[in-house]
Amino acid sequence: MTKENQPLLNEGIIASKIVILRDEKVILDVHLAELYEVETRVLKQAVRRNIGRFPDDFMYQLTDAEIEDVVSQNVIPSKRHLGGAIPFAFTESGVAMLSSVLNSKKAIYVNIAIMRTFTKL
Repeated sequence: MTKENQPLLNEGIIASKIVILRDEKVILDVHLAELYEVETRVLKQAVRRNIGRFPDDFMYQLTDAEIEDVVSQNVIPSKRHLGGAIPFAFTESGVAMLSSVLNSKKAIYVNIAIMRTFTKL
């Protein structure tokens, strides 16, 4: 994909999706799905089918307390926004692994942009 053909992905938008949980930078599945332009359930399904690629230091499920915390910080508008599902949090390594699970040109481009943003923060 040439630079001219790449869709614009604002670094500020990506940075706004990165939150600190368990003393590390992560992105929630709901925000990754938005960036990749796929449904959250599709992203989660791909991850579950390849769960061996996602050890605990790459991805984990949020606890009830962490869900309350991200709601109170306005990271997500409400628990209803999650549709009853427990969110996954992806570390920088987990985001990198997603490129092998979501194998599309869009996923590759988005991963590169996210990795660059993680590095800058």
